[in-house]
Amino acid sequence: MLENNPRIADEAEIVDEAIISRRSVRAFLPDMVDDDTIRAILAVAARAPSGTNMQPWKVYVTKGEVKQRITDAILNSGIRAEKVEWDEYQYYPTQFFEPYLTRRRANGFGLYGALGIGRREVDKMRAQHDRNFVFFDAPVGMIFTIDRRLNQGSWIDYGMFLQNIMVAARGRGLHTCPQAAFAPYHRQIRPVLNIPDEEIVVCGMALGHEDTSKPENDFRTDRVPLEEWVTFSE
Repeated sequence: MLENNPRIADEAEIVDEAIISRRSVRAFLPDMVDDDTIRAILAVAARAPSGTNMQPWKVYVTKGEVKQRITDAILNSGIRAEKVEWDEYQYYPTQFFEPYLTRRRANGFGLYGALGIGRREVDKMRAQHDRNFVFFDAPVGMIFTIDRRLNQGSWIDYGMFLQNIMVAARGRGLHTCPQAAFAPYHRQIRPVLNIPDEEIVVCGMALGHEDTSKPENDFRTDRVPLEEWVTFSE
């Protein structure tokens, strides 16, 4: 079909490039993103599907002093990431198993390898993880919440909304990093943003311009072949 319709082929290439070039950037330039651009990204992302059009997402956009207050609240809490309690929802399984354990390890070793961090350099690993909480120096940090009375279906809808944000950002030459690391620090984040108790902190996200000089941004993850996870039936 694409061969017979150049317009569709061109549009597919644009969309595919936005999706394929999306990745978790872990070092950003200080260049600010203007509010109009952020609003445009969020407005188009809100076209994500949701069951009966409930639109379960809520977004807190932070910059400058407020973003710094989130950083300070978390880093000054004294709660290390390995000890923090995931009491609102569980992101990872209690115990990893294959093939997910191997994929997780490959991701970690690949990132730390790009940064020159050895497998026994725990302090350096912790320092890199803590960079989550400065939003990897991005000028914009977003915190996402959902009403705790909603169910799993709305969380599926939320994932499509988050993906839309990241793809829309790429269409504007920007990069992102979705960050579940913020979720267990909801007690530190809530008072800064006045997040009510009925909302669960889903995740954070950094938004800005990639710093291409940083080695962590040279790291690329791979994807398993379709043959390993797709079944066609007729």
